[in-house]
Amino acid sequence: MVAKRCRTPNRKRPDSSLITSHTWPGYDVLPRFVQRHRRSLLDSIHDPIPTMNTPAFPRPFRVFHSGLNSQQFRNLWRIALLFWLIAVSAGLTMTGRIAASESPNVVVIFADDLGYGDVSCYGAIKIKTPNMDRLAAEGIRLTDAHSAASLCSPSRYGLLTGRSPWRLHKKGNGYRLSSDQMNIAAFLKESGYTSAAIGKWHLGYSKDWNRLPITGPLEVGFDYHFGVPSNHNDSTRAFIENHDLVGRKPGQPYRIVKGQDFPDGLESPRVEDQVDTTLTRKAIDFIRRNAQRPFFLYFTPCAPHTHVTPAAQFRGTSKAGLFGDHVQELDAHVGEILDTLDDLGIAQNTLVIFTSDNGSTPKDFKGTQNVYLNLADDSGEVRRKFKTAKADAKKMGHVTNGPWRDGKGYSYEGGHRIPFIARWPGMITPGTTSDETINLTDVFATIADVVDRDIPADAAEDSISALPLLLGQWTEIPHREAVFILGNGKDSAVAVCTGTWKLIYRYGSDEDRGHELYDLSKDPSESHDVAQQYPEIVERLADAYRSAENAGRTRP
Repeated sequence: MVAKRCRTPNRKRPDSSLITSHTWPGYDVLPRFVQRHRRSLLDSIHDPIPTMNTPAFPRPFRVFHSGLNSQQFRNLWRIALLFWLIAVSAGLTMTGRIAASESPNVVVIFADDLGYGDVSCYGAIKIKTPNMDRLAAEGIRLTDAHSAASLCSPSRYGLLTGRSPWRLHKKGNGYRLSSDQMNIAAFLKESGYTSAAIGKWHLGYSKDWNRLPITGPLEVGFDYHFGVPSNHNDSTRAFIENHDLVGRKPGQPYRIVKGQDFPDGLESPRVEDQVDTTLTRKAIDFIRRNAQRPFFLYFTPCAPHTHVTPAAQFRGTSKAGLFGDHVQELDAHVGEILDTLDDLGIAQNTLVIFTSDNGSTPKDFKGTQNVYLNLADDSGEVRRKFKTAKADAKKMGHVTNGPWRDGKGYSYEGGHRIPFIARWPGMITPGTTSDETINLTDVFATIADVVDRDIPADAAEDSISALPLLLGQWTEIPHREAVFILGNGKDSAVAVCTGTWKLIYRYGSDEDRGHELYDLSKDPSESHDVAQQYPEIVERLADAYRSAENAGRTRP
């Protein structure tokens, strides 16, 4: 007979009923669950979320004694874990709403005709831009960013739609947004964002100013609009707020009279040197009203577009004459926006993008010679000097487009290589720089990535997200052979840029002029056309453009 083993009740090894955080049944399950649902549950938290298999994770308990045996404890923990998983899963919808309420705000500051060389952190010496520099110091500065076109209206079209304006085969300005074309504001509205277009619009209103409501930004997805049709000195001489002109005389028709300084039917015409001050105030009001919910601000000041009319307090502050003063006024308004985000405590949760619609005009427009200025003061200084402001700045040593050739309206680099700065505290590493080539059409997909939403297949055809680049996860953007920029001013041409090689591809009535090829790594000033030396590269880049055109999209 085999003797049975004697078991003495309540006489176990001292550690036989000890449960530690590494022996509890949920130890192997919880980390996988947390990792799987981490993004959907905790999107709004920027700090890394430790899991059970990292030393930093707070253990649920250290060690305790129990009267239950180990198997009983394991069963209890399995039951508790099951209820916990059910509760958390049921709470996903609520958590999603919390995360949505903390979705990142997006502010795009889109300067007008600001050149690459007009900003201190891009090499300006005669002009000081401490607020733009601060943005770069707290974020990332791109050195090879390009506008969608070298003119105002098509460039704005490209940024908001993510569609290259050269697809419309249209020369000059006069681009319009339509309600059947997806844009950033309409896209974000579907994610619960409130949006405003404040500043220069230049994408079309209804034609009759007396037929109300005046249609414009509100019809394509924006919730609020305050701005000007094309610039601070355009012939309307009025602001537009939502669906009507500001300052309309009751009962009187509004009418622009040729040869007359001001239109009929306005109580008080717009004051040129106060336009950006007014626009900035409206932008700040919008931010304050919407600080507790996700918003998209498309802020488009008019400076430093001609006519060069800095406000009185900025005159004489730069070493580049009135033009430099105008840029420094723009910088001050950028600072006001940044300060407002700080004051409201929402800077940490706001992506700010600062850029320009195209390069600067190196010369003064002849069209400025006979224009009447409506200014807040009558010192005569601006009236005397605004007609030669660009020439004066050049004489003082300012180089408006930096090392790049020509400027606004041209297919050369000065027409479309622009400042581009992005800041998103806690996400973008401060003080970083990238020389990767991007296009402003990429802003749409980048913002879509920020809010973690897929773009519809038929929208933003030429937009590729640059967010991984901004966050330092990529050094280059995949799936892209080149960016394509519409020249649109001086000839029918598209610039095909790879970072090193640059092809100016001419088409239509300008095709007979031939294509131009430049090696920007050796010839950044585009002084030596090497198209004859490298016909195979000309053909490769030309094929890239034709393929993009025929495909109807460049976004994968």
